[in-house]
Amino acid sequence: MSVLRAVNRLETRGYPGFGKRVKRLRRSVGFKQAHLAELLQVDQATVSRWERGGQTPPPETQQAVFAALGPVRADDSALRRLVTSSSDCVHLVEEASHRCLAYSASRARDWKTSQSALLGVSLWQFATDEIQAAEAELDADGWWDMHTPAPKAFLTSEAVHDRIRISAGEIIWERLYLSDGTPVRLVSGSRH
Repeated sequence: MSVLRAVNRLETRGYPGFGKRVKRLRRSVGFKQAHLAELLQVDQATVSRWERGGQTPPPETQQAVFAALGPVRADDSALRRLVTSSSDCVHLVEEASHRCLAYSASRARDWKTSQSALLGVSLWQFATDEIQAAEAELDADGWWDMHTPAPKAFLTSEAVHDRIRISAGEIIWERLYLSDGTPVRLVSGSRH
C-alpha cells in the first residue's frame, strides 16, 4: 500500500474506538470534559457524546482533539533510553494518536530507517490490515476501560511504504504511562 493511500485511509476513517481512546487520555492528563470542550471550541455535551460513542467526529477533528490534549510534557528520558538502547525490536507510541516517541536500533533496522526519522510521526497511517483489526478489537476487549489491560498479542503481515517497512510476525502491545499520566504503548515483536 502506498503512503498516500495510507494517509488517505487515516484522513477518511480516523481512529477505532475514538471515544474511549479520548476518555482514557483526557482522564490520564487530568482534563475535565468542559476544559477540553473549551480548548476545541465545542460544548461539553459534544465531548460527552464523543466519549460515549454517540457521535464520532471527522478524522481532522480527531487529530485536533489529540493536539489539544497536548504533547508529552514530561521528559521521561529514562523510559526513552530503555527503549532506544534495547536489543529487542521495540518501539513506544503515544496510545491515543500512535505518535512515535522512541524506538530501538533493532526496530530501526527492521523498518529500514534511521533511529530518529519517525519520531513524532503517527504510525497509524502505516498500519497493516491486521494492526487495524487488532486496534478495532480493543474496545470489545475492554482495553480502554482498564487502567492496565493485559498485553495484546497478534500476527501481522508485511507492509512496505515509502518511509517504513513492517515485517510479518507477532506483535505484542502493552500499556505504560509516562510520568505526566499520558498512556503510551510499548510495541514489541518478533519477525517471521
